Amino acid sequence: MRAGILLHISSLQSPYGIGTLGKEAYRFVDFLKSSEQSYWQILPINPTSIGDSPYQSPSVFAFNPYFIDLDFLVNEKLINKSDLEKIEKFNNSEKVPYGYLFETRMEILKLAYNNFSIYEEMYFDFKTKNRKWIFSYGVFCFLKEKHGYVSWNNWPDEYRFVNLAKVEKIYEENKIEIERIMFVQFLFYKQWSDLKTYANENGVKIIGDIPIYVAYDSVDVWLNPDLFELDSKKLPKSVAGCPPDDFAKKGQLWGNPLYDWEYIKKTNYKWWIERMNQAMELFDIVRIDHFRGFSAYYSIKYGNKTAVKGKWIKGPGAELFRVIEKNTTRLDVIAEDLGFIDDDVVNMLWETGYPGMKIFQFEISETADATIERFKNFSKNTVLYTGTHDNLPIVAWYNKLDKKYKKVLKQFLGYNGNKVHEAIIKCCYQANSKIVIIPLQDFLGLDEKARMNIPSTLEGNWLYRVNKNDLSKSLTKKIKEITEEYGREQSVM
Repeated sequence: MRAGILLHISSLQSPYGIGTLGKEAYRFVDFLKSSEQSYWQILPINPTSIGDSPYQSPSVFAFNPYFIDLDFLVNEKLINKSDLEKIEKFNNSEKVPYGYLFETRMEILKLAYNNFSIYEEMYFDFKTKNRKWIFSYGVFCFLKEKHGYVSWNNWPDEYRFVNLAKVEKIYEENKIEIERIMFVQFLFYKQWSDLKTYANENGVKIIGDIPIYVAYDSVDVWLNPDLFELDSKKLPKSVAGCPPDDFAKKGQLWGNPLYDWEYIKKTNYKWWIERMNQAMELFDIVRIDHFRGFSAYYSIKYGNKTAVKGKWIKGPGAELFRVIEKNTTRLDVIAEDLGFIDDDVVNMLWETGYPGMKIFQFEISETADATIERFKNFSKNTVLYTGTHDNLPIVAWYNKLDKKYKKVLKQFLGYNGNKVHEAIIKCCYQANSKIVIIPLQDFLGLDEKARMNIPSTLEGNWLYRVNKNDLSKSLTKKIKEITEEYGREQSVM
């Protein structure tokens, strides 16, 4: 049984406004190793768009250019140090300045293409290996910029309705500009590959994250409309979301176009095979968001303002993953099986054999019918969290409980001190789950200001950043002590 920490790359320290794949990422790997942690879980690494959510990306195959480390580019002589004088530094920024990054970051990164010959052979190999998505993504980004970043369905028909031949023609006519965009993708891939190698060499596995759905304003929908439930004008017929529950009274209206599973099945799930093959190359383990959507998905008529009115429609089920497994060399998955779970979802999990998720905040009832023994008796084939990116930090969650519930919880935890987060973490570490993942905010005992995301809200999310003094020796020692106390330390390499 092992343990790990959840922290997105964007939350790392950096003088340039957002965490990167630079020295602070390597420092975090060192922190994990010293703390006896076996896993580093991150959020999706795809590009972000309006709303800054990593779960609403313009491409499921491309990478977030904001995570490319600028100092590394200077060291590799891809850009000049003087180029960095053009951008503002954010040494003490507590939140990610996405607006400023949008305005400035890509122009700096594109300068690196002037010296692409340094990695010409590696870049050529990258383009060849990723040919199925990299050229279309480059063209899509070029057209987005050309049309003032409006959604592709507002482009003129000559660009709105395209095929591969048209994409190739646009590329040939605008080769240098599009190559600059593609080279930026290579820079991420190189820095990511180096970081992952370093993590693995130090006994740390990377748990990646892929959303089940695709953003409508994406190259995936633009170029592959047959994969989705669209009408003749390429508008969604219905969109994705979740029905009302205690988490969201009006449900969650995500707005993503739904898959045309009948068509996808006729292709033998080719697009999903390609997606999972890429994910397994990038990560050691893949957490698939909203896994229950493969059993049945919640369909909301396009144009509805809330998710109150919708219907469940049967999905591909375990068959999808049986086909994927036959066409991949390795498939190591964590199934995010939260929300409305019925027998079909349970059976799908059993058929695939993938571990599901448990969330402390959801497992402890106000009647205190949970006990330490119950935690110890979780199925071993589960991954337990104090909370996820969608939850309050555990201290903030505790502070919002009423007095009666707090009293019950203290009795349950056997806790009488002032560090409730440590008591809850220790409780989770005693569970039978084979992996326990704790958000860094919970190890730090942070309050509501450190929350990563509030579901069904568009602004003010994905902003949390680590303080420069947070990864201290005392925190390292504390995490190591707890990890060793409950036998979840790294295995001997």
